Amino acid sequence: MIKGILLDLSGTLHVGDEALPGAKNAVAKLQRQGLALRFVTNTSRKSRAILHRQLEAMGFTIPKELLLTAPLAVRSYLESHRLRPYLLIHPDLQDDFADLPRHDPNAVVVGYAEDGFTYAAMNEAFRLLKEGAPLLATGKTRYFQGKDGLKLDTGPFLSALEYAAETEAVVLGKPSPGFFHAAVATLGCRPQQVGMIGDDARSDIAGAIAAGLQGVLVKTGKYRPGDEQLLPPSAGLADDIVDALRQILPKGTF
Repeated sequence: MIKGILLDLSGTLHVGDEALPGAKNAVAKLQRQGLALRFVTNTSRKSRAILHRQLEAMGFTIPKELLLTAPLAVRSYLESHRLRPYLLIHPDLQDDFADLPRHDPNAVVVGYAEDGFTYAAMNEAFRLLKEGAPLLATGKTRYFQGKDGLKLDTGPFLSALEYAAETEAVVLGKPSPGFFHAAVATLGCRPQQVGMIGDDARSDIAGAIAAGLQGVLVKTGKYRPGDEQLLPPSAGLADDIVDALRQILPKGTF
């Protein structure tokens, strides 16, 4: 029996600044039904405040505190381990790391830096890693769906640093089991009572199922034919968010 839902954002509810067909009504219906709901994202191109404003501009009514983001999970890790980060991130994400000590950095944080992935910035991160700094990441996603087509995400740049520095990143967003379990804890449910819906077969669905949740892949956003071959046997496959919710919730409730 599903008692809670985790929803991915980009590619599942919207692409760029456009809500996907049926997404706004689906979220509103879930909210009216009172189902435990959280919105989980690895998006590291914008702070939670910016993300919240953009969702509102698209017509979604989502309380900011229900947005669980990988960058904020990284910030929490930095604070709990008293680390001073070298930030290789997008300018629009800086607010999520405001007020953290940054002098003499002893950790490297990698998000989607876009044009910030310069040789100089990557090399500075590499040198810190070779000196023993831990490598922290919002995610290891290979690519995402932009308005004008697929775009490289954090993963390829993160892998380059791992390879060069002979280290392994601590990934604090999806598909980390810790990220999913933290999200489930906020719902007051057990993992098997929670369904994850997203457009990334590996990070969203395989990651959720490995953490004990149920999962349904939607054929929107970054989905491409053949992605279903990456899914565990128990995963579902749906045309869109409405179809996914009809599959995962009890018959007749959606």
